[in-house]
Amino acid sequence: MLMANPATLRNLVKRYETARSAHARLGTSESGRTLEDVSYTLCVTTGTRTVPDALAVAAAQLRPLTPAGSLGTAAAPSEVQLTA
Repeated sequence: MLMANPATLRNLVKRYETARSAHARLGTSESGRTLEDVSYTLCVTTGTRTVPDALAVAAAQLRPLTPAGSLGTAAAPSEVQLTA
């Protein structure tokens, strides 16, 4: 099973949470598109089809790597690296 680089995965989760919050506040077509884009990327990166599944996979993959369950900060969004 391929697993995303942990820093990339943390960054995607953070980007998703930020986009979701911004869309809830703004409700614009631009904020909606941003949310759709990051949701798609998160799903592809985790090999899932839905955001709840993607978040669950991300949490499971990051749990052993993060202290106290915090997702923390991560690398730039352009760094999409997969490891075997």
